[in-house]
Amino acid sequence: MKTVEKIVVPVDFTENTGKLVAYACYMAERLAATIHFVHVVTAYPGDIMIGAPFAEEFQDKVYFAAEERMSNLVHDTKEKCPDCSGQTVTGEPVEKIVGLAEAQDADLIIISTHGAKGLEKILLGSVAERVLKRAHCPVLIMNPFKKQKF
Repeated sequence: MKTVEKIVVPVDFTENTGKLVAYACYMAERLAATIHFVHVVTAYPGDIMIGAPFAEEFQDKVYFAAEERMSNLVHDTKEKCPDCSGQTVTGEPVEKIVGLAEAQDADLIIISTHGAKGLEKILLGSVAERVLKRAHCPVLIMNPFKKQKF
């Protein structure tokens, strides 16, 4: 069995990101692995009524805000995970997460679920579930809604 040395951790900067980061750091420490955080900014399709210049400006603001949050996340996590890194990319989340994990030659992806149920899950699907199905490496799905014991 291959040793886990590189872990890719997709973050979305929602309220449960802290739990995911803490869990990923815990796992990385136990496995003596490095973490690469990734945040995917979904491309904004724009609005015909508003116009393309507004859409581009909005997309840029969202991207730069996400880059700043990623920089802060990596800085704040360096004490627990000294070799962690992070990046922000634009595109379709599943495609980018899986592609980045392959490019990084990741040994593991740790991703959290949002707990979508019923119609919401049917309509939107689960990013975590689709990453699990497409990833080249093992995927550990963390449920942030359960009490953690680490």
